[in-house]
Amino acid sequence: MPALARLRFYLNQTARKLFSLLPQKSRHNVYRSFVDCDSAPNKRLVLKIAETREELEACFKLLHDAYVGSGFMTPDPSGMRVTIYHALPTTTTLCAKFDDQVVGTLSLIRESAIGFPLQRIFDLTGVREKEGNIAEVSALAVHPRFRRTGGTILFPLMKFMYEYCTTFFDTRHLVIAVNPRHIEMYESLLFFRRLTANIVENYDFVNGAPAVGATLDLKHAPEILRKAYAGKTQNRNLYHYFVETRLPNIQIPHRRFFTTNDPVLTPDLIDYFFNKKTTVFAELSDRKKALLHLIYDLPDYQKVLPPLPDQGVARQMRQHRRFSVKCPAKLANANALIDKPIAVEVNEVSRYGFRARVGQQIPVDVWLNATVQLGLHEISRLTVQAVQERGLDNQHYCGFRIGEPDLVWRKFVSALYEGHTHGDLDQATQFLP
Repeated sequence: MPALARLRFYLNQTARKLFSLLPQKSRHNVYRSFVDCDSAPNKRLVLKIAETREELEACFKLLHDAYVGSGFMTPDPSGMRVTIYHALPTTTTLCAKFDDQVVGTLSLIRESAIGFPLQRIFDLTGVREKEGNIAEVSALAVHPRFRRTGGTILFPLMKFMYEYCTTFFDTRHLVIAVNPRHIEMYESLLFFRRLTANIVENYDFVNGAPAVGATLDLKHAPEILRKAYAGKTQNRNLYHYFVETRLPNIQIPHRRFFTTNDPVLTPDLIDYFFNKKTTVFAELSDRKKALLHLIYDLPDYQKVLPPLPDQGVARQMRQHRRFSVKCPAKLANANALIDKPIAVEVNEVSRYGFRARVGQQIPVDVWLNATVQLGLHEISRLTVQAVQERGLDNQHYCGFRIGEPDLVWRKFVSALYEGHTHGDLDQATQFLP
């Protein structure tokens, strides 16, 4: 390393250490003092949903290079970072284009049967208690050419994200999993709140790097931003920028119907990105392959999805040890197929399903929202499908398959697996630390 570069490195390290010694409030004020957002960006900048093969490929390549450079993934032969979550119709990839070149991207992953990445390691109980849909902000990358230009790409991209979530995506809560080095930027500028005080030291979704989980309630965000940025000039006022400013650079998606997501993946695009260019589908577990077939149940899509296991979906979903429980639960549906929540009693659970005693017919093969009281203070919220109904001892029971279990359900079932005596099982709902 040349002497000048070495000097810069040590100066940066020293500055970081001195900055970390400041009180949190002072550090956050420093972060906010760096805000510089342009209410009239260059007309060459366009913000839109990535929808063509070229746009999606450019986003995935930009993301790949950024993640490889940060050590969050090993280089992929495709030169792209593509995950199973990008294959879902409930995921939207946003992009920023400058002179028609993709220079920024992020993905919004709304909850589905496969869930979203961070729910495997962070407890979202507190977020779910406030109701409203949740979306994970993921796959953020900005082209190196624009990383040191005062947020000329990052702020418009964040602005687009805010407008899209609050206006089109039917989302109340944003959740993120970021490197500990970056969490204070989200806390100080946008007022994300940490999901837990602990840092996850090994987050497998980003190559084992440490991660901090945080959430932002978009329902209350405007008032929080208004108070925090009161008195700031317009270019340093994120309340003015996010809530009051309208950027002509943003291309709002056209919708014929009152839908809440913007799926863009045709069968050809799915085949291109997940079969031909990468091995994402080939590397999926049998269970996730089965879930994909449940999500994309149209013939044209079935042709490009990974083959189902020989034993079939139902058999694959049931190959798990079961436990007897007695947990009250409620079923609801956002599409008005159920007029009001249905109370059921869960009496048998496994890692990826449960059986419940029901008092009325449950719609089959429809994704429902289930709220299950697992213990005195433990509530799991799941996306489930009713798969069968039968009578037993003059009672009616229904089996349900779970999409992607949340952290609360995983801990619950893991505790049951580790119990060997009646006393062990009695303590299982108290959860392991």
